[in-house]
Amino acid sequence: MDKQEKSSSIVRSHVIYSMGAGLVPIPFADIAAVTAIQIDMLTQLATHYDVKLSVIDLPTIISALTGSSLAKIGSSFVKAIPGIGPVVGGLSMSILSGASTYAVAQVAINQFAVGKDFSDMDMGSAKRMYNDAFEQGKQYAFNLEHENKDQEKPKKEDIFAKLEKLGELRDKELITDDEFKLQKQKLLERL
Repeated sequence: MDKQEKSSSIVRSHVIYSMGAGLVPIPFADIAAVTAIQIDMLTQLATHYDVKLSVIDLPTIISALTGSSLAKIGSSFVKAIPGIGPVVGGLSMSILSGASTYAVAQVAINQFAVGKDFSDMDMGSAKRMYNDAFEQGKQYAFNLEHENKDQEKPKKEDIFAKLEKLGELRDKELITDDEFKLQKQKLLERL
């Protein structure tokens, strides 16, 4: 396995782990779990590229790259809503967690591939790279999520029940119309 294949394998497995952690039903515990997974991924990538890192600084680097994570916090908070909260919050948090992990990895690989650690990183450029990679990461995570979905087709009744609950959340203005449409599309694709 060459260097790029190995780094891709590390990223892929950690994106999958992050997506799973995003499904943790306890609000804000999911964010802590995803951060721990990202720290492990950065440590593995640094070892793979033979770059020394200060593990103490990794949470700070992750926080600086990901920003305030308001979207993640919002998805995590939605999980607190009884009934549908864990489903809706978990679905969106899963993709966002995977996308964030993918984006953090892309920034790290960009640094590590040229033998640099985070100490001499231009944070402005790194944040722009993170934001671009985050958008790509959403599709990457979505594709990973749906790789095995054909084997796990849910019952139509379950999907329609979830759609009904999503509609109720939208009607109560607990989620936006755009969030409703996105989740509706995801659910309908599973039919």
